[in-house]
Amino acid sequence: MTASLALEAARRRTFAIISHPDAGKTTLTEHLLLAGDAIRQAGAVRARGEARRTRSDWMKIEKERGISVSASVMTFEHEGLQFNLLDTPGHEDFSEDTYRTLTAADAAVMVLDAAKGIEPQTLKLFEVCRLRDIPIITFINKMDREALDPFALLDEIGSKLALDPAPLYWPAGSGNRFRGVIDLREQAFQPYTRSGDAEAPVKLGSNAMARVLQPDEQEEVEEGAELVMGASKPFDPQSFLEGHMTPVLFGSALRHFGVNELLGVLGAYAPPPKTVAVTRAGIETHVAPGDAEVTGFVFKVQANMDPNHRDRIAFVSLCSGKFERGMKLKVQNTGRQLSVHNPMLFLASDRELAEEAFAGDVIGIPNHGVLRVGDSLSETGAVRFAGLPNFAPEILRRVRVKDPLKAKHLKRALDGLAEEGVTQLFRPMIGADFIVGAVGQLQFEVMADRLSNEFQLEVIFEPSPYAEARWISGAKADLEDFMGKHRPQMAQDIDEAPVFLGKTAWEVGYVADRYPKVAFLKTRERG
Repeated sequence: MTASLALEAARRRTFAIISHPDAGKTTLTEHLLLAGDAIRQAGAVRARGEARRTRSDWMKIEKERGISVSASVMTFEHEGLQFNLLDTPGHEDFSEDTYRTLTAADAAVMVLDAAKGIEPQTLKLFEVCRLRDIPIITFINKMDREALDPFALLDEIGSKLALDPAPLYWPAGSGNRFRGVIDLREQAFQPYTRSGDAEAPVKLGSNAMARVLQPDEQEEVEEGAELVMGASKPFDPQSFLEGHMTPVLFGSALRHFGVNELLGVLGAYAPPPKTVAVTRAGIETHVAPGDAEVTGFVFKVQANMDPNHRDRIAFVSLCSGKFERGMKLKVQNTGRQLSVHNPMLFLASDRELAEEAFAGDVIGIPNHGVLRVGDSLSETGAVRFAGLPNFAPEILRRVRVKDPLKAKHLKRALDGLAEEGVTQLFRPMIGADFIVGAVGQLQFEVMADRLSNEFQLEVIFEPSPYAEARWISGAKADLEDFMGKHRPQMAQDIDEAPVFLGKTAWEVGYVADRYPKVAFLKTRERG
Protein backbone atom coordinates (compact mmCIF):
# COMPACT_ATOMS: atom_id res chain seq x y z
CA MET A 1 0.00 0.00 0.00
CA THR A 2 2.74 2.46 1.02
CA ALA A 3 4.73 1.61 -2.13
CA SER A 4 1.75 2.27 -4.43
CA LEU A 5 1.01 5.56 -2.62
CA ALA A 6 4.62 6.63 -3.07
CA LEU A 7 4.52 5.67 -6.77
CA GLU A 8 1.35 7.71 -7.34
CA ALA A 9 2.89 10.70 -5.56
CA ALA A 10 6.06 10.34 -7.66
CA ARG A 11 3.91 10.86 -10.81
CA ARG A 12 2.85 14.33 -9.59
CA ARG A 13 4.47 17.61 -10.58
CA THR A 14 2.89 20.54 -8.75
CA PHE A 15 4.29 23.86 -9.94
CA ALA A 16 3.45 27.56 -9.90
CA ILE A 17 4.04 30.16 -12.60
CA ILE A 18 5.42 33.54 -11.49
CA SER A 19 6.16 36.65 -13.53
CA HIS A 20 5.93 40.41 -13.81
CA PRO A 21 2.61 41.59 -15.34
CA ASP A 22 2.59 41.34 -19.16
CA ALA A 23 5.52 38.92 -19.36
CA GLY A 24 3.15 36.35 -20.89
CA LYS A 25 2.31 34.17 -17.88
CA THR A 26 -1.36 33.65 -18.69
CA THR A 27 -0.54 32.91 -22.34
CA LEU A 28 2.05 30.34 -21.24
CA THR A 29 -0.51 28.80 -18.89
CA GLU A 30 -2.96 28.43 -21.77
CA HIS A 31 -0.37 26.79 -24.01
CA LEU A 32 0.78 24.38 -21.29
CA LEU A 33 -2.85 23.25 -20.99
CA LEU A 34 -2.98 22.96 -24.77
CA ALA A 35 0.21 20.86 -24.83
CA GLY A 36 -1.27 18.66 -22.11
CA ASP A 37 -4.46 18.15 -24.17
CA ALA A 38 -6.48 19.79 -21.38
CA ILE A 39 -8.06 22.33 -23.76
CA ARG A 40 -8.64 22.35 -27.52
CA GLN A 41 -7.40 25.86 -28.21
CA ALA A 42 -5.62 28.49 -26.18
CA GLY A 43 -7.63 31.58 -25.18
CA ALA A 44 -6.76 34.65 -27.18
CA VAL A 45 -5.49 36.85 -24.36
CA ARG A 46 -4.77 39.71 -26.76
CA ALA A 47 -8.20 39.62 -28.40
CA ARG A 48 -11.12 41.86 -27.50
CA GLY A 49 -14.48 41.13 -25.94
CA GLU A 50 -15.50 37.52 -25.34
CA ALA A 51 -12.36 36.09 -26.92
CA ARG A 52 -10.25 37.87 -24.34
CA ARG A 53 -11.43 35.54 -21.57
CA THR A 54 -8.74 32.99 -20.87
CA ARG A 55 -9.26 29.66 -19.18
CA SER A 56 -7.34 30.60 -16.04
CA ASP A 57 -8.89 34.08 -15.61
CA TRP A 58 -12.51 33.58 -14.54
CA MET A 59 -13.28 36.55 -12.25
CA LYS A 60 -15.24 39.40 -13.89
CA ILE A 61 -12.52 42.00 -13.26
CA GLU A 62 -9.93 39.60 -14.73
CA LYS A 63 -11.93 39.16 -17.92
CA GLU A 64 -12.42 42.92 -18.30
CA ARG A 65 -8.78 43.85 -17.72
CA GLY A 66 -6.99 40.78 -19.08
CA ILE A 67 -4.96 40.35 -15.88
CA SER A 68 -4.80 37.65 -13.20
CA VAL A 69 -5.75 38.80 -9.70
CA SER A 70 -6.64 35.44 -8.15
CA ALA A 71 -4.70 32.22 -7.97
CA SER A 72 -6.27 29.34 -9.89
CA VAL A 73 -5.50 25.64 -10.19
CA MET A 74 -5.40 23.46 -13.29
CA THR A 75 -4.80 19.71 -13.45
CA PHE A 76 -3.81 17.76 -16.57
CA GLU A 77 -1.98 14.56 -17.59
CA HIS A 78 0.96 14.41 -19.97
CA GLU A 79 3.20 11.48 -20.87
CA GLY A 80 2.33 9.43 -17.80
CA LEU A 81 2.68 12.29 -15.32
CA GLN A 82 -0.01 14.36 -13.61
CA PHE A 83 0.67 18.10 -13.59
CA ASN A 84 -0.98 20.45 -11.10
CA LEU A 85 -0.46 23.99 -12.39
CA LEU A 86 -0.96 26.80 -9.88
CA ASP A 87 -1.47 30.08 -11.74
CA THR A 88 -0.58 32.96 -9.42
CA PRO A 89 -1.69 36.60 -9.63
CA GLY A 90 0.65 38.64 -11.80
CA HIS A 91 0.00 41.89 -9.94
CA GLU A 92 2.12 42.94 -6.97
CA ASP A 93 -0.98 43.98 -5.00
CA PHE A 94 -1.75 40.27 -4.62
CA SER A 95 1.58 39.07 -3.24
CA GLU A 96 -0.14 37.45 -0.23
CA ASP A 97 -2.27 35.24 -2.48
CA THR A 98 0.90 34.33 -4.37
CA TYR A 99 2.73 33.49 -1.15
CA ARG A 100 -0.07 31.21 0.00
CA THR A 101 -0.22 29.50 -3.39
CA LEU A 102 3.53 28.88 -3.37
CA THR A 103 3.17 26.94 -0.11
CA ALA A 104 1.40 24.29 -2.19
CA ALA A 105 3.99 24.26 -5.04
CA ASP A 106 7.04 22.01 -5.31
CA ALA A 107 8.62 24.06 -8.13
CA ALA A 108 8.10 27.35 -9.96
CA VAL A 109 8.40 28.49 -13.57
CA MET A 110 9.70 32.06 -13.73
CA VAL A 111 8.60 33.79 -16.95
CA LEU A 112 10.80 36.67 -18.17
CA ASP A 113 10.04 39.04 -21.03
CA ALA A 114 13.04 38.70 -23.38
CA ALA A 115 13.02 42.46 -24.05
CA LYS A 116 12.85 43.52 -20.39
CA GLY A 117 14.62 40.86 -18.32
CA ILE A 118 14.06 40.82 -14.58
CA GLU A 119 11.44 43.39 -13.57
CA PRO A 120 10.57 44.57 -10.02
CA GLN A 121 7.62 42.22 -9.50
CA THR A 122 9.66 39.25 -10.77
CA LEU A 123 12.24 40.06 -8.12
CA LYS A 124 9.60 40.29 -5.38
CA LEU A 125 8.04 36.94 -6.32
CA PHE A 126 11.47 35.34 -6.59
CA GLU A 127 12.16 36.37 -2.99
CA VAL A 128 8.94 34.62 -1.98
CA CYS A 129 10.18 31.47 -3.73
CA ARG A 130 13.52 31.79 -1.96
CA LEU A 131 11.74 31.99 1.42
CA ARG A 132 10.17 28.62 0.59
CA ASP A 133 13.32 27.07 -0.97
CA ILE A 134 11.39 26.39 -4.18
CA PRO A 135 13.48 25.32 -7.21
CA ILE A 136 12.96 27.60 -10.23
CA ILE A 137 12.91 26.92 -13.98
CA THR A 138 13.37 30.05 -16.13
CA PHE A 139 11.41 30.50 -19.37
CA ILE A 140 12.54 33.52 -21.40
CA ASN A 141 9.44 34.43 -23.39
CA LYS A 142 8.66 36.57 -26.47
CA MET A 143 11.79 35.65 -28.43
CA ASP A 144 9.73 36.34 -31.57
CA ARG A 145 10.05 40.04 -30.67
CA GLU A 146 13.21 42.12 -30.41
CA ALA A 147 15.04 40.91 -27.31
CA LEU A 148 17.99 41.75 -25.09
CA ASP A 149 21.24 39.94 -25.78
CA PRO A 150 20.82 36.41 -24.32
CA PHE A 151 24.19 36.67 -22.55
CA ALA A 152 22.97 39.88 -20.86
CA LEU A 153 19.81 38.06 -19.74
CA LEU A 154 21.88 35.24 -18.22
CA ASP A 155 24.16 37.78 -16.48
CA GLU A 156 21.09 39.48 -15.01
CA ILE A 157 19.76 36.20 -13.61
CA GLY A 158 23.14 35.52 -12.05
CA SER A 159 23.66 39.00 -10.57
CA LYS A 160 20.12 39.97 -9.49
CA LEU A 161 18.89 36.58 -8.30
CA ALA A 162 22.18 35.01 -7.16
CA LEU A 163 21.26 31.91 -9.20
CA ASP A 164 23.56 30.01 -11.55
CA PRO A 165 21.80 30.08 -14.97
CA ALA A 166 22.23 26.85 -16.90
CA PRO A 167 20.81 27.23 -20.44
CA LEU A 168 19.44 23.98 -21.84
CA TYR A 169 18.65 25.70 -25.16
CA TRP A 170 20.29 28.58 -27.04
CA PRO A 171 18.40 30.98 -29.34
CA ALA A 172 19.19 31.87 -32.95
CA GLY A 173 18.35 35.58 -33.17
CA SER A 174 15.21 37.34 -31.96
CA GLY A 175 12.27 39.27 -33.41
CA ASN A 176 12.04 38.92 -37.21
CA ARG A 177 15.45 37.18 -37.14
CA PHE A 178 14.36 34.50 -34.65
CA ARG A 179 14.98 31.14 -36.29
CA GLY A 180 14.74 28.67 -33.39
CA VAL A 181 16.90 27.19 -30.62
CA ILE A 182 19.76 24.77 -30.26
CA ASP A 183 19.12 21.92 -27.81
CA LEU A 184 22.49 22.03 -26.01
CA ARG A 185 22.04 18.54 -24.56
CA GLU A 186 21.13 16.81 -27.82
CA GLN A 187 23.21 19.05 -30.11
CA ALA A 188 20.19 19.50 -32.37
CA PHE A 189 18.48 22.60 -33.80
CA GLN A 190 14.73 23.12 -33.28
CA PRO A 191 13.40 25.39 -36.10
CA TYR A 192 10.88 28.11 -35.21
CA THR A 193 7.67 28.57 -37.20
CA ARG A 194 5.23 31.45 -36.75
CA SER A 195 2.34 29.04 -37.30
CA GLY A 196 3.20 27.11 -34.11
CA ASP A 197 3.40 23.82 -36.05
CA ALA A 198 6.38 21.86 -34.73
CA GLU A 199 9.10 20.89 -37.21
CA ALA A 200 11.43 17.97 -36.67
CA PRO A 201 14.75 18.90 -35.01
CA VAL A 202 17.83 19.03 -37.24
CA LYS A 203 21.16 17.54 -36.16
CA LEU A 204 23.92 20.16 -35.80
CA GLY A 205 26.52 19.91 -38.57
CA SER A 206 24.16 18.03 -40.89
CA ASN A 207 23.38 19.12 -44.44
CA ALA A 208 19.78 19.77 -43.35
CA MET A 209 20.97 22.82 -41.35
CA ALA A 210 21.34 24.73 -44.62
CA ARG A 211 17.59 24.41 -45.15
CA VAL A 212 16.70 26.23 -41.93
CA LEU A 213 19.58 28.70 -41.44
CA GLN A 214 21.66 30.96 -43.63
CA PRO A 215 25.45 30.34 -43.31
CA ASP A 216 25.98 33.54 -41.24
CA GLU A 217 23.02 32.67 -38.96
CA GLN A 218 24.35 29.16 -38.47
CA GLU A 219 27.82 30.46 -37.65
CA GLU A 220 26.40 33.02 -35.18
CA VAL A 221 24.19 30.60 -33.23
CA GLU A 222 26.81 27.82 -33.11
CA GLU A 223 29.45 30.29 -31.91
CA GLY A 224 27.06 31.58 -29.21
CA ALA A 225 26.21 28.04 -28.12
CA GLU A 226 29.90 27.15 -27.87
CA LEU A 227 30.62 30.30 -25.84
CA VAL A 228 27.74 29.78 -23.41
CA MET A 229 28.60 26.12 -22.86
CA GLY A 230 32.13 27.17 -22.01
CA ALA A 231 31.11 30.06 -19.77
CA SER A 232 28.12 28.55 -17.92
CA LYS A 233 28.10 25.81 -15.34
CA PRO A 234 26.63 22.59 -16.75
CA PHE A 235 23.12 21.85 -15.54
CA ASP A 236 23.21 19.95 -12.23
CA PRO A 237 19.79 18.57 -11.19
CA GLN A 238 20.81 18.44 -7.52
CA SER A 239 21.97 22.06 -7.49
CA PHE A 240 18.63 22.98 -9.11
CA LEU A 241 16.65 21.13 -6.42
CA GLU A 242 18.66 22.90 -3.72
CA GLY A 243 17.75 26.29 -5.22
CA HIS A 244 21.24 27.28 -6.41
CA MET A 245 20.76 26.80 -10.16
CA THR A 246 18.03 27.50 -12.69
CA PRO A 247 17.71 25.74 -16.06
CA VAL A 248 16.96 28.32 -18.78
CA LEU A 249 14.74 27.87 -21.84
CA PHE A 250 13.92 30.33 -24.65
CA GLY A 251 10.67 30.46 -26.61
CA SER A 252 7.44 32.19 -27.54
CA ALA A 253 4.37 31.11 -25.60
CA LEU A 254 2.05 32.90 -28.02
CA ARG A 255 3.46 30.85 -30.92
CA HIS A 256 3.54 27.66 -28.82
CA PHE A 257 7.31 27.48 -29.34
CA GLY A 258 9.33 26.04 -26.46
CA VAL A 259 6.21 25.02 -24.52
CA ASN A 260 6.58 21.26 -25.09
CA GLU A 261 10.25 21.55 -24.15
CA LEU A 262 9.27 23.31 -20.90
CA LEU A 263 6.82 20.51 -20.07
CA GLY A 264 9.61 18.01 -20.75
CA VAL A 265 11.97 19.81 -18.36
CA LEU A 266 9.25 20.00 -15.69
CA GLY A 267 8.58 16.28 -16.04
CA ALA A 268 12.27 15.32 -15.97
CA TYR A 269 13.64 17.61 -13.27
CA ALA A 270 10.88 19.25 -11.16
CA PRO A 271 10.55 17.41 -7.84
CA PRO A 272 7.58 15.26 -6.89
CA PRO A 273 5.84 15.97 -3.54
CA LYS A 274 8.25 15.96 -0.61
CA THR A 275 8.22 15.06 3.07
CA VAL A 276 6.74 17.90 5.16
CA ALA A 277 7.44 18.89 8.77
CA VAL A 278 4.34 18.80 11.02
CA THR A 279 3.40 18.50 14.66
CA ARG A 280 1.32 15.53 15.72
CA ALA A 281 -0.32 15.84 19.14
CA GLY A 282 2.24 18.52 19.99
CA ILE A 283 5.28 16.46 18.93
CA GLU A 284 7.41 17.56 15.96
CA THR A 285 7.47 14.92 13.23
CA HIS A 286 7.02 14.55 9.44
CA VAL A 287 4.49 13.26 6.94
CA ALA A 288 5.76 11.59 3.78
CA PRO A 289 3.80 11.25 0.51
CA GLY A 290 3.70 7.45 0.96
CA ASP A 291 2.22 7.58 4.48
CA ALA A 292 -1.16 5.87 4.79
CA GLU A 293 -3.02 8.66 6.63
CA VAL A 294 -4.57 11.33 4.41
CA THR A 295 -3.27 14.77 5.41
CA GLY A 296 -3.34 18.21 3.81
CA PHE A 297 -3.75 21.92 4.43
CA VAL A 298 -5.96 24.73 3.12
CA PHE A 299 -3.90 27.29 1.21
CA LYS A 300 -6.75 29.24 -0.39
CA VAL A 301 -10.48 29.80 0.00
CA GLN A 302 -12.53 31.13 -2.90
CA ALA A 303 -16.20 32.08 -2.79
CA ASN A 304 -18.58 32.40 -5.73
CA MET A 305 -16.47 30.73 -8.41
CA ASP A 306 -19.91 29.66 -9.60
CA PRO A 307 -22.21 32.63 -8.83
CA ASN A 308 -25.28 30.52 -9.63
CA HIS A 309 -24.62 28.35 -6.60
CA ARG A 310 -23.07 30.88 -4.15
CA ASP A 311 -20.37 28.30 -3.53
CA ARG A 312 -17.36 28.51 -1.22
CA ILE A 313 -14.43 26.26 -2.05
CA ALA A 314 -11.40 25.48 0.10
CA PHE A 315 -8.32 24.56 -1.96
CA VAL A 316 -6.53 21.74 -0.13
CA SER A 317 -2.98 20.65 -0.92
CA LEU A 318 -2.72 16.91 -0.13
CA CYS A 319 0.55 15.83 1.50
CA SER A 320 0.06 12.10 2.12
CA GLY A 321 -2.25 9.12 1.75
CA LYS A 322 -4.93 8.20 -0.77
CA PHE A 323 -7.93 10.48 -0.58
CA GLU A 324 -11.23 8.92 -1.69
CA ARG A 325 -14.51 10.66 -2.29
CA GLY A 326 -16.85 10.34 0.71
CA MET A 327 -14.14 9.93 3.34
CA LYS A 328 -14.18 11.86 6.62
CA LEU A 329 -11.48 14.37 7.53
CA LYS A 330 -11.01 16.34 10.75
CA VAL A 331 -9.97 19.98 11.11
CA GLN A 332 -7.05 20.09 13.55
CA ASN A 333 -7.69 23.44 15.26
CA THR A 334 -11.47 23.05 15.71
CA GLY A 335 -11.86 19.26 15.90
CA ARG A 336 -14.79 19.45 13.45
CA GLN A 337 -15.29 16.45 11.18
CA LEU A 338 -16.11 16.85 7.49
CA SER A 339 -17.66 14.24 5.23
CA VAL A 340 -16.19 15.13 1.85
CA HIS A 341 -18.86 14.00 -0.63
CA ASN A 342 -18.18 16.40 -3.51
CA PRO A 343 -14.42 16.95 -3.76
CA MET A 344 -13.29 18.67 -6.97
CA LEU A 345 -10.41 18.74 -9.39
CA PHE A 346 -10.02 21.98 -11.31
CA LEU A 347 -9.43 23.36 -14.76
CA ALA A 348 -9.57 27.03 -13.68
CA SER A 349 -13.30 27.61 -12.91
CA ASP A 350 -14.32 24.35 -14.61
CA ARG A 351 -14.42 21.39 -12.28
CA GLU A 352 -15.07 17.68 -12.06
CA LEU A 353 -15.68 15.33 -9.14
CA ALA A 354 -12.51 13.78 -7.77
CA GLU A 355 -13.06 10.11 -7.00
CA GLU A 356 -9.52 9.82 -5.64
CA ALA A 357 -6.43 11.98 -5.16
CA PHE A 358 -2.89 11.56 -3.86
CA ALA A 359 -0.07 13.60 -2.35
CA GLY A 360 0.75 16.54 -4.61
CA ASP A 361 -2.82 16.93 -5.84
CA VAL A 362 -5.00 19.94 -5.08
CA ILE A 363 -8.65 19.24 -4.38
CA GLY A 364 -11.49 21.65 -3.75
CA ILE A 365 -13.79 21.02 -0.79
CA PRO A 366 -17.13 22.88 -0.85
CA ASN A 367 -17.97 24.23 2.61
CA HIS A 368 -19.89 27.04 4.24
CA GLY A 369 -17.47 28.74 6.58
CA VAL A 370 -16.08 25.54 8.14
CA LEU A 371 -12.63 25.76 6.51
CA ARG A 372 -10.29 28.73 6.66
CA VAL A 373 -6.92 29.52 5.09
CA GLY A 374 -4.20 27.70 7.07
CA ASP A 375 -6.44 24.92 8.44
CA SER A 376 -4.83 21.46 8.73
CA LEU A 377 -6.86 18.41 7.71
CA SER A 378 -6.23 14.72 8.46
CA GLU A 379 -8.11 11.53 9.21
CA THR A 380 -7.18 11.65 12.91
CA GLY A 381 -7.32 15.42 13.30
CA ALA A 382 -4.02 15.31 15.19
CA VAL A 383 -1.73 16.60 12.42
CA ARG A 384 -0.87 20.30 12.29
CA PHE A 385 1.00 21.94 9.42
CA ALA A 386 2.79 25.25 9.92
CA GLY A 387 0.24 28.05 9.63
CA LEU A 388 0.22 30.47 6.71
CA PRO A 389 1.23 34.02 7.60
CA ASN A 390 -0.91 37.13 7.40
CA PHE A 391 1.14 40.21 6.54
CA ALA A 392 0.49 43.70 7.90
CA PRO A 393 -1.36 45.68 5.19
CA GLU A 394 0.26 48.68 3.52
CA ILE A 395 -2.99 50.64 3.01
CA LEU A 396 -5.88 51.03 5.47
CA ARG A 397 -9.33 52.36 4.50
CA ARG A 398 -12.67 52.82 6.22
CA VAL A 399 -15.51 51.16 4.33
CA ARG A 400 -19.20 51.93 4.48
CA VAL A 401 -22.19 50.87 2.41
CA LYS A 402 -24.18 53.50 0.48
CA ASP A 403 -27.48 52.05 1.71
CA PRO A 404 -27.44 52.18 5.55
CA LEU A 405 -30.14 49.49 5.68
CA LYS A 406 -27.59 47.01 4.31
CA ALA A 407 -25.01 47.47 7.09
CA LYS A 408 -25.54 43.92 8.42
CA HIS A 409 -25.09 42.50 4.92
CA LEU A 410 -21.82 44.43 4.62
CA LYS A 411 -20.48 42.83 7.81
CA ARG A 412 -21.24 39.32 6.50
CA ALA A 413 -19.72 40.08 3.09
CA LEU A 414 -16.53 41.59 4.58
CA ASP A 415 -16.16 38.60 6.89
CA GLY A 416 -16.37 36.28 3.89
CA LEU A 417 -13.78 38.21 1.86
CA ALA A 418 -11.44 38.39 4.87
CA GLU A 419 -11.74 34.62 5.40
CA GLU A 420 -10.67 34.15 1.78
CA GLY A 421 -7.65 36.39 2.38
CA VAL A 422 -8.75 38.94 -0.25
CA THR A 423 -8.22 41.69 2.32
CA GLN A 424 -7.68 42.07 6.05
CA LEU A 425 -10.60 43.18 8.20
CA PHE A 426 -10.16 45.06 11.47
CA ARG A 427 -12.99 45.88 13.85
CA PRO A 428 -12.15 48.82 16.16
CA MET A 429 -13.05 48.18 19.79
CA ILE A 430 -14.66 51.64 19.93
CA GLY A 431 -16.92 52.78 17.08
CA ALA A 432 -18.89 51.00 14.38
CA ASP A 433 -16.61 51.55 11.38
CA PHE A 434 -15.01 48.65 9.56
CA ILE A 435 -11.37 49.15 8.57
CA VAL A 436 -10.01 47.07 5.72
CA GLY A 437 -6.36 46.64 4.88
CA ALA A 438 -4.65 45.68 1.64
CA VAL A 439 -1.21 45.56 0.04
CA GLY A 440 -2.23 47.74 -2.91
CA GLN A 441 -4.99 49.81 -4.47
CA LEU A 442 -6.10 47.13 -6.93
CA GLN A 443 -7.25 44.95 -4.01
CA PHE A 444 -9.80 47.63 -3.07
CA GLU A 445 -11.04 47.71 -6.66
CA VAL A 446 -11.43 43.92 -6.65
CA MET A 447 -13.23 44.09 -3.31
CA ALA A 448 -15.65 46.76 -4.57
CA ASP A 449 -16.24 44.72 -7.75
CA ARG A 450 -17.01 41.55 -5.82
CA LEU A 451 -19.17 43.29 -3.22
CA SER A 452 -21.22 44.77 -6.06
CA ASN A 453 -21.49 41.65 -8.23
CA GLU A 454 -21.75 38.93 -5.59
CA PHE A 455 -23.51 40.71 -2.71
CA GLN A 456 -25.28 43.62 -4.49
CA LEU A 457 -23.58 46.08 -2.12
CA GLU A 458 -22.36 49.47 -3.35
CA VAL A 459 -19.59 50.62 -1.01
CA ILE A 460 -17.47 53.71 -0.46
CA PHE A 461 -13.84 53.55 0.71
CA GLU A 462 -12.79 56.55 2.79
CA PRO A 463 -9.42 57.61 4.18
CA SER A 464 -8.68 55.96 7.49
CA PRO A 465 -7.24 57.87 10.47
CA TYR A 466 -4.73 55.03 10.72
CA ALA A 467 -1.78 54.18 8.48
CA GLU A 468 -0.26 51.15 10.25
CA ALA A 469 -1.60 47.91 11.75
CA ARG A 470 0.41 45.66 14.08
CA TRP A 471 -0.60 42.48 15.85
CA ILE A 472 0.42 42.58 19.50
CA SER A 473 1.51 39.72 21.72
CA GLY A 474 2.93 39.25 25.20
CA ALA A 475 2.00 38.13 28.68
CA LYS A 476 -1.70 38.47 29.47
CA ALA A 477 -1.19 41.14 32.15
CA ASP A 478 1.09 43.23 29.89
CA LEU A 479 -1.41 43.03 27.01
CA GLU A 480 -4.36 44.00 29.21
CA ASP A 481 -2.41 46.97 30.60
CA PHE A 482 -1.46 48.15 27.10
CA MET A 483 -4.92 47.63 25.61
CA GLY A 484 -6.58 49.46 28.51
CA LYS A 485 -4.39 52.53 27.95
CA HIS A 486 -4.77 52.52 24.13
CA ARG A 487 -8.36 51.34 23.74
CA PRO A 488 -9.30 54.02 21.13
CA GLN A 489 -6.60 52.59 18.82
CA MET A 490 -7.25 48.91 19.47
CA ALA A 491 -9.04 46.58 17.05
CA GLN A 492 -9.53 42.87 16.44
CA ASP A 493 -8.84 40.93 13.25
CA ILE A 494 -11.16 38.25 11.90
CA ASP A 495 -9.72 35.72 14.37
CA GLU A 496 -10.30 38.20 17.24
CA ALA A 497 -6.56 38.66 17.70
CA PRO A 498 -5.66 42.09 19.14
CA VAL A 499 -4.35 44.70 16.68
CA PHE A 500 -2.87 48.14 17.39
CA LEU A 501 -3.73 50.77 14.78
CA GLY A 502 -1.10 53.49 14.47
CA LYS A 503 -1.52 56.89 12.83
CA THR A 504 2.05 56.79 11.48
CA ALA A 505 5.00 54.40 11.38
CA TRP A 506 6.77 56.81 13.75
CA GLU A 507 3.95 56.46 16.30
CA VAL A 508 4.15 52.66 16.17
CA GLY A 509 7.90 52.83 16.82
CA TYR A 510 7.43 55.33 19.66
CA VAL A 511 4.73 53.24 21.38
CA ALA A 512 6.76 50.04 20.93
CA ASP A 513 9.74 51.67 22.66
CA ARG A 514 7.54 52.64 25.63
CA TYR A 515 6.17 49.09 26.00
CA PRO A 516 9.16 46.73 25.62
CA LYS A 517 7.21 43.77 27.05
CA VAL A 518 4.67 43.94 24.20
CA ALA A 519 5.69 42.66 20.75
CA PHE A 520 4.40 44.60 17.72
CA LEU A 521 4.26 42.12 14.83
CA LYS A 522 4.12 42.66 11.06
CA THR A 523 3.13 39.03 10.46
CA ARG A 524 0.83 36.63 12.23
CA GLU A 525 0.59 32.91 11.61
CA ARG A 526 -2.89 31.78 10.74
CA GLY A 527 -4.03 28.20 11.19
